[in-house]
Order: sequence, then C-alpha cells, then structure tokens
Amino acid sequence: MPLRSLTAAALALVCISSLAAEARTLATQANDPMTKTGVAGLLRAQVLLDRAHFSPGEIDGQAGSNQRRALRGYQATKGLQVTGELDAATWDALNAGAAPVLVAYTLTAEDVGGPYAPIPDDMMAQAKQTSLGFESVHEALGERFHVAPALLETLNPGADFSRAGTRILVPNVADIGPPPKAAKVLVDKSDATLTLLDAAGKRVAQFPVSSGSKKDPLPLGEWKIVATAVDPTFHYNPKLFWDADPSHAKATLPAGPNNPVGTRWIDLSRPHFGLHGTPSPATVGKAQSYGCVRLTNWDVERVAAAVSPALTVVTQE
Repeated sequence: MPLRSLTAAALALVCISSLAAEARTLATQANDPMTKTGVAGLLRAQVLLDRAHFSPGEIDGQAGSNQRRALRGYQATKGLQVTGELDAATWDALNAGAAPVLVAYTLTAEDVGGPYAPIPDDMMAQAKQTSLGFESVHEALGERFHVAPALLETLNPGADFSRAGTRILVPNVADIGPPPKAAKVLVDKSDATLTLLDAAGKRVAQFPVSSGSKKDPLPLGEWKIVATAVDPTFHYNPKLFWDADPSHAKATLPAGPNNPVGTRWIDLSRPHFGLHGTPSPATVGKAQSYGCVRLTNWDVERVAAAVSPALTVVTQE
C-alpha cells in the first residue's frame, strides 16, 4: 500500500478512536444523574421526560421548543414552578429512582435485513409501492428508540449497522408502557401539545404536535373519537390539499411508517379530521400540518393505547 494511503488509513483510525472515546464519555455522563449540563445533560433529561410520558418528541440532545413544552407540562403536573427550564427541583424530580438513560442493544438479523427502500416524494408514485416502510436501518432504529438518527451515529461512531450482532447504545425507552387510560384529550394549538387528562382533569401525559396552518387551520371545538386504525392506508384525495399537483388523482397509499399518516389514525367525529403519526418525526411541533393533529409515530401509538371510542377530544387555540 502506498505511504499516502497508509497515512490516510492511520488518520481515519485515529479519528474513529477519538470519536469512540468521546461517545463513551457522553454515555458515561448521560447515565450519571450528577450531569446537568451540555449534550449529556439534555440527553438525560429528554430520555427521563419520555419515560415519564412527557414527550420531548425526537430525542436529539439539543435544547428546543419541544423539550421546553415537555418540561412545562411535567412541572405543572408535579406541582413545581413552571419555567420550562431544567432547574434544580425539576432535575431532582426527574432523577428520583431513575433507570439508566442509555442501554446496550444488539442488532438482529431482522434489524439489518429490513427490507429498506427509498420512498418517492410523489404521491402517485407512493401509491404504486407495495408498502411505505423504513428507508434505512438508522431510520428504523430511530423510530424504535425515539432518537434522531444523527444522535444514534454520535453515540455509536464506527459501528457496523449492517451486521447482525453489532452492539450499540440507545436511549432506554423500549420498556415504556402506555400511559394511564385517558378520560379526555386536549389539543392546544398555541402550545403545540396534546395532553391526556384523567377523570379528575389531571394531566397524565403530554406530547408535542403539529396542528393546522393558516391555509388549513385546526378545527376548534369538541369532538368524539370514532375509531383507531393500526398501520392505516391513506386515502389520498388531491381536492382536499390546496397545494396538490393538478395532475394527481385519488389514490390509496399503502401502509407503513412512512405513510403520510404514519402508524396510527385516530378518527374523530369531524369528517377528514383525526390524530395521526408522521413519516417526519423531527418536524413535529415545528412544522405545520394540513389541519389534522400530527404526532411522532411512537407518541401516537401511546395515545392510541390510552384512548377509546366515544372519548372527548377538545381542540383549542
């Protein structure tokens, strides 16, 4: 091998080794309740909020609006001062009896085998697919462990995600059960949240949402849950979308996590209106929707497990 190639290979090994050391440090700090700042502190807080059913949306180790909303909801429920910040009292409450926030996971043959395939952007092209599954193992693992694929890479530099048996670090969220059964659902457009309330009106869970836009405002009022569809198909009608391609026609898009309504559709008593998942979890709480209430797939699955037909859903500004 030429000297230049040897030098490049050596530098690559040094780089991977350095990244691996940084990842080990991040993991150690994130699993330490004394770590309150930096990426490790934010990562720890986001996992603990998620485990408490106050979802920060996609876990990314970055401060943002979804984390602040989750903190405000958690603080209000715990009777703490509502600041949206990781103050000492909130940190102590989150960490009381906390489980490790990062755990090891071994990739299986099913994980690496997929199948994975690119999803076309065009609705008509999507309708021709047999399914709208994941595009990559990183996306699949991101959904399972509620984590941004970029953070998954940061935690596991140099990991071979194409090989079964590879051990990686992931957020400790796989064992989170569903939240308590809800007596009422509240969607607040101004706060970009969906809240589950018990019979006493107490908040038992909260999730970030995208709900409507100027062209497709969130329908305000009181509605009833009609039914929940698991892994729904999507009945595309271009007449219902102001920005639809004029060449489009009605079509049925196959099920899958990259379906426009994700892995759950919770149908409401207003026609064409429901709570649903999304193929773009990083945009929840940050981008607009076509009038419906959009959550991450993992969050809408938790909501679906906590609600039932005839339950009241209130939508407000």
